[in-house]
Order: sequence, then structure tokens, then C-alpha cells
Amino acid sequence: MICIAIANQKGGVGKTTTAINVGTALAATGLNVLILDLDPQGNASTGLGIGRNDREYSTYDLLVGDLMLNEAAVETKVPRLSIVPATVDLSGAEIELIEFEARTHRLDRVVEASGGRWDVILIDCPPSLGLLTINAMVASHALLVPLQCEFFALEGLSQLLSTVERIRGRFNPGLSILGVVLTMYDRRNRLTDQVSDDVRAVLGKVVFDTVIPRNVRLSEAPSHGVPALIYDYRCAGSEAYIALAREVIARLPSLAEAA
Repeated sequence: MICIAIANQKGGVGKTTTAINVGTALAATGLNVLILDLDPQGNASTGLGIGRNDREYSTYDLLVGDLMLNEAAVETKVPRLSIVPATVDLSGAEIELIEFEARTHRLDRVVEASGGRWDVILIDCPPSLGLLTINAMVASHALLVPLQCEFFALEGLSQLLSTVERIRGRFNPGLSILGVVLTMYDRRNRLTDQVSDDVRAVLGKVVFDTVIPRNVRLSEAPSHGVPALIYDYRCAGSEAYIALAREVIARLPSLAEAA
């Protein structure tokens, strides 16, 4: 089982869209996929059609209670794709976690005890570098970073990478950078190309070849409670996420064997 944290402390960069659609694409290859919605806004849960009244258990219960993954996971409309939803209770979890001695390893404990029921777990992190995101990184084997094609993109990335180094040094030496994916790419905007070139010049092969374009269908799909790959699998955004999923599998040999 591979656990991947999808993180960036900046909001609005496409973390949730990436989690939902990469998860859907991986499930389509035959992998059993679980998404952990670790953002108190619960957008991944809503985007997969899990209503507020259908969230009996949540990632909050995993972190501060004794609930196991198989008890909290909810099946979605997508075959082989499940989710542990988020509720508003999660917004207070960081304060409550301070009381726990192993507060940075609460999620890791649950993932380790899951028994390998899923081939891949994707963690949709909140837009911060607090205890929720740290828990996700400690529990994960790899980190996938969505990076919006905007002027200040690299500025925030350096802070995230510094946090990753601290996590490696203190808690999880096996945490690797799976890759950086450029999102909200607009070929009509010259600045977008400049940012893309700058990011690739600095990070090299860490950056995925696939770029995720600005796409109306990607924005519309969550309001229908389905991933873009189901809402309109022929749109440019869906095609990009299918290509990204191929790259993810190529970078993780164990997933390629399971698919």
C-alpha cells in the first residue's frame, strides 16, 4: 500500500481537484483507492457526492478517537474509490491533538493498522502546515505538490520543502517528493509560461511533464458530486489528469505492478 499526501500550504491551487481526479483515474486502472479528506472544508467529500448528513464518521474520528479506516470509509459513485469524509469538527482537531503525546503520529497509527485493504491512499491536506498536514506527511510514503502557475508560486514552495526536510529528519525519513504538478495553466497568459519555465529550471525532473489547464469542466464537476473524469471524460482537464495518473504510476513501481 502506498500513501500519498497531496499538500501545499496555499489555498486554491488544485489540491482537492487533484485528489479526486487522480484517485478516480487510478481506480479506473483496477487499483483500490482511498481518499482521506483532511481539509475541514470537506470539499473532497462534497466533490465525490458525500452529503453532510451522510458523514457519520470522519477523519476527525480517526485523529482524536479510536476509529479504524475500514469503519470510517464510505464508498463513492466511482468503482473501487472510497473516501473518509471530513466534517466541521476537524477545524478544532489541531487544538485537541496538542493533548496527545504522539500527536504527530495519530494518522500514521491508523494507516498502519489498515491491513493493506487499499492499494493507494491519497490524503487531501488543508491549506496550512499545521498538525493536520504534519500528520499526513508522517503517515505518507510520498508527497504530491500541486503548484499554481502564478507569480508567487516558488515563494510558497520553498517553505513547504523546508517542512518536508524537518519531517524527514524528525519523524519520517522515508518521505519522498513524488512530484510537483503545475495547475491552472493558461497558455494564453505569457506569465504562465514564464512561471512554468522557472519552476522546471529550479526543480528539474521533480516536475511532472503533465500540466493541468484552467478548465471550466473541472470547476463544474464538484457541484454535480462527481469527478471531472465522470462528468466529462473528454474535456482537457480530464485528459490531463489521466495523463498525470499515468506518470504517478510510472514513478511508483509497486503501483504499476498492482494496476
